[in-house]
Amino acid sequence: MDTTLTRPGMVHAFLSPAEARHHLALQREMADGHYPVPDDIVTGTEAHLLDEALSPAVRAAYLVAGEGVVDPEAFARALGEALAAAGVKIHENAEVTGFRTAGGRVTALRTADTELPCSAVVVAAGMRSPDLLGFLGHRLPLQAGKGYSFSVDLDPAPRHTLYFGERRAVASPIGGTTRIGGTMELSGNNNRLDWRRVVAVALASRHYLGRWFDDPDDLVGLIRDPWVGGRPFLPDGLPVIDRVPGHDNAFAATGHGMLGVTLGPVTGHRLAEYVVTGRRPEALVPFGFDRLRS
Repeated sequence: MDTTLTRPGMVHAFLSPAEARHHLALQREMADGHYPVPDDIVTGTEAHLLDEALSPAVRAAYLVAGEGVVDPEAFARALGEALAAAGVKIHENAEVTGFRTAGGRVTALRTADTELPCSAVVVAAGMRSPDLLGFLGHRLPLQAGKGYSFSVDLDPAPRHTLYFGERRAVASPIGGTTRIGGTMELSGNNNRLDWRRVVAVALASRHYLGRWFDDPDDLVGLIRDPWVGGRPFLPDGLPVIDRVPGHDNAFAATGHGMLGVTLGPVTGHRLAEYVVTGRRPEALVPFGFDRLRS
C-alpha cells in the first residue's frame, strides 16, 4: 500500500543555543543509541542554513536525519483501499451503539441499523474508546489533548520537518504543501475549533519562518484546512493494549497520545498475535488494564 512515508529528516530549530543544547542532550538520552543523533548543534548563520525556510532569527539548530513524515489522511485512505482489495468488509458511517454478549464473550456489535456477529472485537477508537468500553462495563480515564493544524503555501517551503523548539510547534512538508501544527488544549472531549489557537500557532511559527503573514486577519485567506483533534492520553502517558477485563474476546488499543500513527503498526502486529493465540506477548505487558487500577 502507499503509506505516503518519506524521510526528509527533522531540523530542530531554536532561538537560543542554550535551549538547543539542552534539548539535544535530552534527545540523545532518549534515543539511547537506537537512532542517530548529532553530536552537537550548529549556531549563528549556519543554523538557518540547515533549511532555507528558516528565519535568520533561528540562532541554533540540529538535524536528525531519517526522521519520517506521512500524510495521515492519505495513509488512512490507502489502508482502507488495501483492506477492501484483500476482501475485508468496511462498514462506513455506522455508529456502534453497543455489544451483544454471552458467557463472557462478545458475540456481536450493535449499530443503529443492524447487528454484526463477531468472533472477536478490538476497540481502537481514540477518544471514542471510553464510550465503547463503557458498553462492556469498563471505565477508561482518557483525556483529550487537543491539537491544531493547518496548511499553508510558503516560499521557500521547508525541505525538512521543522520543530520549533521553544514554541513546541512543527511544520511538515505534506502533500505538496506545508502543514503547521501545535498546542495542547485540555478542554474536554470535543472537536470545537478555537480560532484563537490557530492564530497562536501561526504567530509562534513566525519566530522561526519569518513574517509569512503581517496581521492575524490575513490568515483567513492564507491557510487551508484548519483542523482540531483530540489526542487520547491516559494518566501515566502510556497506551492500553490489552484484553478487556471480563471478556475473553474483547480487546482495547488506545491512548497513544501524539504517537498513534507512529505506534499503530507495531500495536496492530502485537495485538493480532494476542487475539489469535490468546497469549499476551511480552512486549504488551507494560500496557495492561491492571496498571490503571493501582
